[in-house]
Amino acid sequence: MAVDYFAGDDRTNRERMLAGDLYIADDPDSARIAQRAAALLEDYRVACAAGRFEEARRLLAEVLGEVGEGVVVRPPLFVDYGENIRIGARTFVNFNLTALDVAAITIGEDCQIGPGVQLLTPTHPVEPGPRRDKLEAARPIVIGDNVWLGGGVVVCPGVTIGDNSVIGAGAVVTRDIPANVVAVGNPARVVREIGE
Repeated sequence: MAVDYFAGDDRTNRERMLAGDLYIADDPDSARIAQRAAALLEDYRVACAAGRFEEARRLLAEVLGEVGEGVVVRPPLFVDYGENIRIGARTFVNFNLTALDVAAITIGEDCQIGPGVQLLTPTHPVEPGPRRDKLEAARPIVIGDNVWLGGGVVVCPGVTIGDNSVIGAGAVVTRDIPANVVAVGNPARVVREIGE
């Protein structure tokens, strides 16, 4: 007999997702938004490759929730929906950012995001039954101002990285990192503070 995880909850799965609660990723509105984002980001990639940078900027702004002045995002860029991502002014994002924005992803101003970085907000139950039944949730990610994420960094759900911090290449950030530090490794750990 199937478990009714949402008995007494008349919200759609999309409404549950946006509230940060458990949901099943079968909502038609979410599917439509995801497909639109994928198509626009393919157009973005083509416009960048053809040197049509004004068109590319317009497409990026159409996909993402907010794009600050002077932001550079080198394609390809992969998102779930795009609309839950905010990138602050003058931030540079290198190739192959995967930003799974089931929950909000906020990237501050003046950041440097290396190639192959993954910002992953989705979570899944540890218990096998609910996971088998395709339940998931998400927790927001916040990257402060002037943060440098080295190539291949993975930022896990619910993590905040403080202003001015540097995360070494290949690190897996599983918990919050304070401002003004260097963190490396898997799981990432602070190895030193940064002075002026």
